[in-house]
Amino acid sequence: MNGLENTQQLQSQLDQQVLLHRITNRIRQSLDLPGILTATVAEIRSFLGTDRIMIYEFSPDGSGEVVAESRFGDRLPSLLGLHFPADDIPAYTREMYCSLRQRTIVNVAGGTIGISHHLEETGTSSGIDYRTLDPCHQAYLTAMGVEASLVVPILLHPLNPVSSEKPKLWGLLVSHHAEPQPISESDIHLVQLLVDQLAIAIAQANLLSETQQQAQQEATINTVVSLLHERPTIELLAALEATVKALQGVGGRLYIQPNAPHSPEVFTWGKQPHPPAGIPSGILEEHPLWQHWLINGYGASSQANPTPNPALSPWVITDVYKEPQWRVLLRNFQSTPIRGILVLPIQYRQQLLGVLTIFRDEIDTETLWAGEFDPSVKQMMPRQSFEIWRESKQGQAQPWTEAELTLAKALIHQFAMAIQQYRLYQEVQCLNLNLEEQIDERTNQLKRALDFAKTLERITDQIRRTLDLKTTLSCLVREVRALLDTDRVVIYQLINQQAGEVVFEDRRDSIRSIVGMQTPEDCFPEDMVMLYRQGRMRAICDVYNENLALCHQEFLESLGVRANLIVPINQELKIWGLLIAHECTHPRNWETEELDILKQLADQAAIAIAQAELYEQSRRAAQNEQAKAEQLTHTLNELQKTQSQLIQTEKMLSLGRLVAGMAHEINNPINFIFGNLLYASEYTQNLLNLIQLYQRYYPYPTSEIVNYISTIELDFIAKDLPKILESMQSGADRIRQLVLSLRNFARLDQADLKFVDLHEGIESTLLLLQHRLNINSDAPEIQVKRHYGNLPPVECYASLLNQVFMNILSNAIDALAFKTQGSNQTFSTSEQTQPCLEIRTALRDEITALPKIVISIIDNGTGIPNALLPHIFDPFFTTKPVGQGTGLGLSISYQIIVEKHKGSLKCLSHWGLGTEFKIEIPLRQSLSDVTLNS
Repeated sequence: MNGLENTQQLQSQLDQQVLLHRITNRIRQSLDLPGILTATVAEIRSFLGTDRIMIYEFSPDGSGEVVAESRFGDRLPSLLGLHFPADDIPAYTREMYCSLRQRTIVNVAGGTIGISHHLEETGTSSGIDYRTLDPCHQAYLTAMGVEASLVVPILLHPLNPVSSEKPKLWGLLVSHHAEPQPISESDIHLVQLLVDQLAIAIAQANLLSETQQQAQQEATINTVVSLLHERPTIELLAALEATVKALQGVGGRLYIQPNAPHSPEVFTWGKQPHPPAGIPSGILEEHPLWQHWLINGYGASSQANPTPNPALSPWVITDVYKEPQWRVLLRNFQSTPIRGILVLPIQYRQQLLGVLTIFRDEIDTETLWAGEFDPSVKQMMPRQSFEIWRESKQGQAQPWTEAELTLAKALIHQFAMAIQQYRLYQEVQCLNLNLEEQIDERTNQLKRALDFAKTLERITDQIRRTLDLKTTLSCLVREVRALLDTDRVVIYQLINQQAGEVVFEDRRDSIRSIVGMQTPEDCFPEDMVMLYRQGRMRAICDVYNENLALCHQEFLESLGVRANLIVPINQELKIWGLLIAHECTHPRNWETEELDILKQLADQAAIAIAQAELYEQSRRAAQNEQAKAEQLTHTLNELQKTQSQLIQTEKMLSLGRLVAGMAHEINNPINFIFGNLLYASEYTQNLLNLIQLYQRYYPYPTSEIVNYISTIELDFIAKDLPKILESMQSGADRIRQLVLSLRNFARLDQADLKFVDLHEGIESTLLLLQHRLNINSDAPEIQVKRHYGNLPPVECYASLLNQVFMNILSNAIDALAFKTQGSNQTFSTSEQTQPCLEIRTALRDEITALPKIVISIIDNGTGIPNALLPHIFDPFFTTKPVGQGTGLGLSISYQIIVEKHKGSLKCLSHWGLGTEFKIEIPLRQSLSDVTLNS
């Protein structure tokens, strides 16, 4: 009974592992999240045998939607695509799911709820703690028609494994059953493993979505950059149109501040509000509300400050009708569907150049809810119906997302450079042609701006084309040195808070390299690190005229630096390193424009570093998950292999015991017969001699004796009786040899390493297979050729080797029988048609290696095709018809020879000609162990 229970338990574990392996492979082979979710709920529902499995995804406001579902018939209604309000799963319940990884098991009829916590440290469960079910919860499930439920949270962990960030509750996996149904802890554990794999798939899909979104943003930026920087003229209107479309707007305005002697310029595209009344120019941006924002910022009190604010932030307005400050401008929007506004200041070098405004229309929304409820009132009682309720809302505002704001800021940066170039171009056009010096100066300024824009574009393209940090940063230092025309540009990476080293460099041929050079710890004080972290930039025109620390000055002198320009490379609140330009031959007065160029390129370097680190984290996470999946596959294969080998080993052990028992039971009566035959023969001969003496001395017996002698044919008996005894003696000898062969084959007394005669084991196996050598009456008997070498006793596992001989010889006889039965030719005794089995043994004694025993078993059967030869030692692989082979014989033989005896088993076959199995094992197993260990 225990064996059956163990088999069932192993089968259950195997089924669970197969299910987990199947889901893991589906996740690893596809990034199609809806397909993964659909397949997962179907597999789990089939495994648990419940009426409905669904996946519930939370929204930012706490409500949620059923995004995947699998049902058994129509026992429970479909909830796919329906939303549930936030009050259905309160905030404290969501917190328990997230912080404690709490799983709930509900029995509605019994009025109990089981709480199980997943222990992440050990990957096990805390057990199920049952308590009384809340009446509201019970009524809620009853209204849904559910009698038993299981809820497992789906948590998304941060990509960085050392991060202290808490996991995010993405959703729930819910099992519903219309009847009471118990669930075991092992089932909960398997469902938790599947949910963990599902969380990995969701995280991968989110990462892919973010990557695609980023790629789309980069494409948009490229389009705008092309319109602003790569055309013969700056296409501001076309760039405005592309920006409005990229931000999902319906209209937009580009307002350029007046720049004497030029008046303000306005570019418009798409839907626009009506011009404000009371403004002579009719320009919306010159309304006092707008001008107040340009000077003081959003939400600031009115002050008499005529200078525009250089540190303005975007003005994000989701609903213009809910902004108190916009009441004075609402009449200009009331006749339009415009509801959302995004106002972006355009700044260059802390100078306000203008404003970019994007308009967004109102939208109509429709949501399908599971049951009707009042969204404005907190639910105190469970709903009694979950019929679909269609909630329609008109004139709703679309919120501006973080991704849109990030894209808008990136585009504004491009507009700032383009407008600055546009202004420079205008200034160049207005310069006095007679002032040659001014013309040259402005032209050079424009050229530097264009060169910078192209350099920035090349570096940005490099960042987008590759995630190889070394290639990107090498390109960066090369481009910066060419742009600034300086002696050396380096990237300095901080090792700790007070020291670092030079990791990338580009220099003139005459300047020595300093890659790998580290700074002294005392020359990088902590207060300087703090300043760089806050964004401080430093320009040193001459190291001998600056107020530098002595160690700092000596360090720069050792590098041959006369002037340098330093810009930090910051990642959020952490300083990664410095981008530094060196002038080595003479002092240099660094321009503000050069400092700003270096700052923007340092920002691009920070982006490249962040992308490379994110890519590396994603790659490591993918490798870890792939390694886990491969380990799981390997474990499953090993489990199957071990199970089959255990079954086959048990069969062979039982067969050995049976054979040994039969040999023992037969041996006792045979010994009795064999021992008495000698005496029976002697006594019979004495009696016959006595009869001859009677006949010699009493030649005339009575008539009764004469008649009886004639009846029993005494002369025949005298001749035949010795022959009968000789036949009995021969038969007893034959049976004794058969019993001895059976005992030699079983060798239960030689389970350990013993010195045995291999020829004796081969002959015992042949004797047991003697009845199979005569295939049928129409075919000749299989001829066995023995070519035995002079072998000493071999140290081996005798019973295991006999098992190998039995497997290989049986396969050879099967091959000969198959060839004989499949041929219609008339057999003769020639070498070509005579089925033959050849056995060769030899001792190979080499000077450089241990002595080995070589055993070859050759048949002239059908052979094995070349395509099948690599698989013949695989478990469960067989070339025999269905039902005539298990596919384990050669696999176990290979294991016995290679693993148990540290030898080799090879198969040499030619299709249609025959097959040779060559066995090589060491003469002494103990010596082979010593050799391997050494």
